[in-house]
Amino acid sequence: SMEVALAGLFTVLLCCRPMLAGCRRVTIFPSVLTFHEGSIATFSCNISMEHDSGSEYSLNWYKEMNHSQGQKIAEMSQNNPVMKTEKYRLTNHTPVFKIEILNLHQNDSGSYYCGLITFFEPDKVMESNRSRLVVTAAPEMSPTEDPETEETNPSDHIKTMLLGILLLAGVVLLLIFSYLTITYRRGDVQKPPSENTQVEEKPSVVSISTVDYGVLEFQRDEHTQVPPETRAVDQTEYATIIFPEEKPVTP
Repeated sequence: SMEVALAGLFTVLLCCRPMLAGCRRVTIFPSVLTFHEGSIATFSCNISMEHDSGSEYSLNWYKEMNHSQGQKIAEMSQNNPVMKTEKYRLTNHTPVFKIEILNLHQNDSGSYYCGLITFFEPDKVMESNRSRLVVTAAPEMSPTEDPETEETNPSDHIKTMLLGILLLAGVVLLLIFSYLTITYRRGDVQKPPSENTQVEEKPSVVSISTVDYGVLEFQRDEHTQVPPETRAVDQTEYATIIFPEEKPVTP
Protein backbone atom coordinates (compact mmCIF):
# COMPACT_ATOMS: atom_id res chain seq x y z
CA SER A 1 0.00 0.00 0.00
CA MET A 2 0.93 3.64 -0.30
CA GLU A 3 1.39 4.04 3.46
CA VAL A 4 3.82 1.12 3.61
CA ALA A 5 5.81 2.49 0.67
CA LEU A 6 6.08 5.93 2.24
CA ALA A 7 7.09 4.48 5.60
CA GLY A 8 9.77 2.37 3.92
CA LEU A 9 11.13 5.33 2.03
CA PHE A 10 11.24 7.41 5.19
CA THR A 11 13.13 4.64 6.98
CA VAL A 12 15.66 4.40 4.16
CA LEU A 13 16.30 8.12 4.26
CA LEU A 14 16.89 8.01 8.01
CA CYS A 15 19.12 4.99 8.10
CA CYS A 16 21.40 5.80 5.17
CA ARG A 17 24.41 7.87 6.18
CA PRO A 18 27.69 8.50 4.41
CA MET A 19 29.72 7.16 7.28
CA LEU A 20 28.13 3.71 6.96
CA ALA A 21 29.33 1.19 4.47
CA GLY A 22 25.75 0.11 3.75
CA CYS A 23 22.16 0.78 4.59
CA ARG A 24 19.71 -1.35 6.59
CA ARG A 25 15.92 -1.34 6.35
CA VAL A 26 13.45 -3.04 8.67
CA THR A 27 9.84 -3.58 7.59
CA ILE A 28 6.89 -5.46 9.09
CA PHE A 29 3.95 -6.93 7.19
CA PRO A 30 1.03 -7.25 6.80
CA SER A 31 -0.08 -3.79 7.84
CA VAL A 32 -3.46 -4.86 9.29
CA LEU A 33 -4.75 -8.17 10.66
CA THR A 34 -8.26 -8.98 11.93
CA PHE A 35 -9.07 -12.24 13.74
CA HIS A 36 -11.62 -13.72 16.12
CA GLU A 37 -10.70 -14.73 19.64
CA GLY A 38 -8.88 -18.06 19.87
CA SER A 39 -7.16 -17.66 16.49
CA ILE A 40 -3.44 -17.17 15.69
CA ALA A 41 -2.03 -13.97 14.20
CA THR A 42 1.30 -13.94 12.34
CA PHE A 43 3.50 -10.94 11.60
CA SER A 44 6.73 -11.05 9.57
CA CYS A 45 9.69 -8.70 9.92
CA ASN A 46 12.07 -8.35 6.99
CA ILE A 47 15.62 -7.13 7.49
CA SER A 48 17.31 -5.80 4.34
CA MET A 49 21.12 -5.57 4.70
CA GLU A 50 23.39 -4.28 1.98
CA HIS A 51 27.18 -4.53 2.28
CA ASP A 52 26.75 -6.18 5.67
CA SER A 53 29.97 -6.29 7.65
CA GLY A 54 28.88 -9.40 9.55
CA SER A 55 28.08 -7.67 12.81
CA GLU A 56 25.96 -9.36 15.42
CA TYR A 57 22.36 -8.35 15.99
CA SER A 58 19.10 -9.39 17.60
CA LEU A 59 15.46 -8.66 16.86
CA ASN A 60 12.94 -7.39 19.39
CA TRP A 61 9.15 -7.36 19.07
CA TYR A 62 7.11 -4.57 20.59
CA LYS A 63 3.46 -3.83 21.25
CA GLU A 64 1.87 -0.46 21.89
CA MET A 65 -1.71 0.35 22.86
CA ASN A 66 -3.53 3.66 22.43
CA HIS A 67 -0.38 5.25 20.96
CA SER A 68 1.50 4.74 24.19
CA GLN A 69 5.15 3.82 24.47
CA GLY A 70 5.94 0.42 22.99
CA GLN A 71 6.40 -2.53 25.35
CA LYS A 72 8.86 -5.28 24.53
CA ILE A 73 7.11 -8.65 24.26
CA ALA A 74 9.76 -10.98 22.75
CA GLU A 75 13.38 -11.12 21.65
CA MET A 76 15.26 -13.38 19.26
CA SER A 77 18.95 -13.51 18.33
CA GLN A 78 20.26 -14.11 14.83
CA ASN A 79 21.65 -17.55 15.77
CA ASN A 80 18.45 -18.83 17.39
CA PRO A 81 16.19 -20.57 14.80
CA VAL A 82 13.10 -21.15 16.96
CA MET A 83 11.82 -19.88 20.27
CA LYS A 84 8.43 -20.46 21.88
CA THR A 85 6.70 -19.10 24.95
CA GLU A 86 3.20 -19.58 26.32
CA LYS A 87 1.91 -16.68 24.23
CA TYR A 88 4.34 -16.32 21.30
CA ARG A 89 6.21 -18.52 18.82
CA LEU A 90 9.22 -17.01 17.04
CA THR A 91 11.00 -18.38 13.97
CA ASN A 92 14.16 -17.18 12.29
CA HIS A 93 14.36 -17.48 8.49
CA THR A 94 17.02 -14.84 7.94
CA PRO A 95 16.44 -12.22 6.67
CA VAL A 96 12.77 -12.79 7.65
CA PHE A 97 11.68 -13.15 11.26
CA LYS A 98 8.17 -14.30 12.15
CA ILE A 99 6.11 -13.96 15.29
CA GLU A 100 2.92 -15.91 15.96
CA ILE A 101 0.56 -14.60 18.63
CA LEU A 102 -1.23 -17.64 20.03
CA ASN A 103 -4.75 -17.97 21.43
CA LEU A 104 -5.82 -14.43 20.67
CA HIS A 105 -7.90 -12.37 23.09
CA GLN A 106 -9.44 -8.95 22.65
CA ASN A 107 -6.77 -7.40 24.85
CA ASP A 108 -4.19 -8.50 22.25
CA SER A 109 -5.48 -5.79 19.92
CA GLY A 110 -3.00 -2.99 19.28
CA SER A 111 -0.02 -1.93 17.17
CA TYR A 112 3.00 -4.19 16.73
CA TYR A 113 6.44 -3.48 15.34
CA CYS A 114 9.90 -4.97 15.36
CA GLY A 115 13.22 -3.39 16.26
CA LEU A 116 16.67 -4.40 15.02
CA ILE A 117 19.39 -4.17 17.67
CA THR A 118 22.90 -4.19 16.20
CA PHE A 119 26.15 -4.37 18.14
CA PHE A 120 29.33 -2.38 17.41
CA GLU A 121 27.42 -0.07 15.04
CA PRO A 122 26.71 3.66 15.34
CA ASP A 123 22.97 3.14 14.86
CA LYS A 124 22.24 0.36 17.31
CA VAL A 125 18.43 0.52 17.25
CA MET A 126 16.32 0.53 14.09
CA GLU A 127 12.51 0.24 14.27
CA SER A 128 10.05 -0.87 11.63
CA ASN A 129 6.73 0.63 10.70
CA ARG A 130 3.61 -0.28 12.74
CA SER A 131 1.12 -3.00 11.97
CA ARG A 132 -2.37 -3.10 13.44
CA LEU A 133 -4.00 -6.18 15.02
CA VAL A 134 -7.74 -6.21 15.67
CA VAL A 135 -9.20 -9.08 17.70
CA THR A 136 -12.98 -9.45 17.73
CA ALA A 137 -15.24 -11.56 19.91
CA ALA A 138 -15.71 -15.15 18.86
CA PRO A 139 -18.99 -15.72 16.96
CA GLU A 140 -21.75 -17.33 18.95
CA MET A 141 -22.57 -20.84 17.82
CA SER A 142 -26.08 -22.24 17.78
CA PRO A 143 -26.71 -25.26 20.07
CA THR A 144 -27.18 -27.53 17.06
CA GLU A 145 -23.93 -26.45 15.43
CA ASP A 146 -20.81 -28.41 16.27
CA PRO A 147 -17.40 -26.69 16.41
CA GLU A 148 -15.13 -27.46 13.48
CA THR A 149 -12.22 -28.33 15.72
CA GLU A 150 -14.18 -30.84 17.79
CA GLU A 151 -12.47 -34.19 17.74
CA THR A 152 -14.38 -37.42 17.40
CA ASN A 153 -14.81 -39.27 20.66
CA PRO A 154 -13.13 -42.71 20.41
CA SER A 155 -15.99 -44.32 22.31
CA ASP A 156 -18.48 -43.02 19.73
CA HIS A 157 -16.35 -44.51 16.97
CA ILE A 158 -16.30 -47.89 18.73
CA LYS A 159 -20.07 -47.79 19.24
CA THR A 160 -20.58 -47.05 15.57
CA MET A 161 -18.38 -50.01 14.58
CA LEU A 162 -20.24 -52.38 16.93
CA LEU A 163 -23.60 -51.21 15.59
CA GLY A 164 -22.43 -51.82 12.03
CA ILE A 165 -21.23 -55.32 12.92
CA LEU A 166 -24.55 -56.18 14.60
CA LEU A 167 -26.52 -54.95 11.59
CA LEU A 168 -24.33 -56.99 9.24
CA ALA A 169 -24.77 -60.11 11.37
CA GLY A 170 -28.54 -59.61 11.38
CA VAL A 171 -28.63 -59.34 7.60
CA VAL A 172 -26.57 -62.54 7.23
CA LEU A 173 -28.88 -64.47 9.58
CA LEU A 174 -31.94 -63.21 7.70
CA LEU A 175 -30.48 -64.35 4.38
CA ILE A 176 -29.67 -67.81 5.78
CA PHE A 177 -33.20 -68.18 7.19
CA SER A 178 -34.74 -67.13 3.86
CA TYR A 179 -32.56 -69.58 1.95
CA LEU A 180 -33.49 -72.48 4.22
CA THR A 181 -37.20 -71.62 3.96
CA ILE A 182 -37.12 -71.47 0.16
CA THR A 183 -35.15 -74.73 -0.05
CA TYR A 184 -37.64 -76.53 2.22
CA ARG A 185 -40.60 -75.34 0.18
CA ARG A 186 -39.02 -76.40 -3.11
CA GLY A 187 -38.33 -79.87 -1.73
CA ASP A 188 -41.96 -80.20 -0.62
CA VAL A 189 -43.27 -79.21 -4.06
CA GLN A 190 -41.01 -81.67 -5.90
CA LYS A 191 -42.28 -84.74 -4.01
CA PRO A 192 -44.37 -87.24 -6.11
CA PRO A 193 -48.13 -86.83 -5.82
CA SER A 194 -48.41 -90.17 -4.08
CA GLU A 195 -46.36 -88.77 -1.16
CA ASN A 196 -48.19 -85.46 -0.98
CA THR A 197 -51.73 -86.93 -1.03
CA GLN A 198 -53.02 -88.95 1.80
CA VAL A 199 -53.63 -92.61 1.31
CA GLU A 200 -57.24 -93.11 0.38
CA GLU A 201 -58.99 -95.52 2.62
CA LYS A 202 -60.49 -98.46 0.84
CA PRO A 203 -64.22 -98.67 1.35
CA SER A 204 -65.26 -101.35 3.76
CA VAL A 205 -66.89 -104.38 2.20
CA VAL A 206 -70.39 -104.94 3.40
CA SER A 207 -71.90 -108.30 2.83
CA ILE A 208 -75.56 -108.15 1.97
CA SER A 209 -77.54 -111.34 1.81
CA THR A 210 -80.23 -111.52 -0.77
CA VAL A 211 -83.04 -113.95 -1.02
CA ASP A 212 -84.42 -114.92 -4.35
CA TYR A 213 -87.85 -116.36 -4.49
CA GLY A 214 -88.86 -118.82 -7.12
CA VAL A 215 -91.39 -121.45 -7.91
CA LEU A 216 -90.41 -125.04 -7.90
CA GLU A 217 -92.19 -127.17 -10.34
CA PHE A 218 -92.11 -130.89 -10.23
CA GLN A 219 -92.63 -132.72 -13.41
CA ARG A 220 -94.87 -135.65 -13.45
CA ASP A 221 -94.56 -138.59 -15.69
CA GLU A 222 -97.50 -138.23 -17.95
CA HIS A 223 -97.17 -141.67 -19.44
CA THR A 224 -97.43 -143.57 -16.19
CA GLN A 225 -100.55 -142.74 -14.47
CA VAL A 226 -101.11 -144.11 -11.07
CA PRO A 227 -104.55 -145.17 -10.28
CA PRO A 228 -106.18 -142.98 -7.80
CA GLU A 229 -106.64 -145.72 -5.36
CA THR A 230 -102.93 -146.42 -5.04
CA ARG A 231 -101.93 -142.73 -4.62
CA ALA A 232 -101.09 -141.83 -1.10
CA VAL A 233 -103.11 -139.19 0.47
CA ASP A 234 -100.13 -137.39 1.89
CA GLN A 235 -97.13 -137.47 -0.35
CA THR A 236 -93.96 -135.61 0.45
CA GLU A 237 -91.35 -134.71 -2.15
CA TYR A 238 -87.85 -133.32 -1.49
CA ALA A 239 -85.64 -131.04 -3.56
CA THR A 240 -82.16 -129.56 -3.14
CA ILE A 241 -81.84 -125.79 -3.49
CA ILE A 242 -78.42 -124.31 -4.44
CA PHE A 243 -78.03 -120.60 -3.86
CA PRO A 244 -75.45 -118.66 -5.90
CA GLU A 245 -72.26 -117.41 -4.20
CA GLU A 246 -72.75 -114.09 -2.45
CA LYS A 247 -71.01 -111.15 -4.08
CA PRO A 248 -69.81 -108.13 -2.09
CA VAL A 249 -71.93 -105.10 -2.67
CA THR A 250 -70.40 -101.66 -2.39
CA PRO A 251 -72.72 -99.24 -0.64
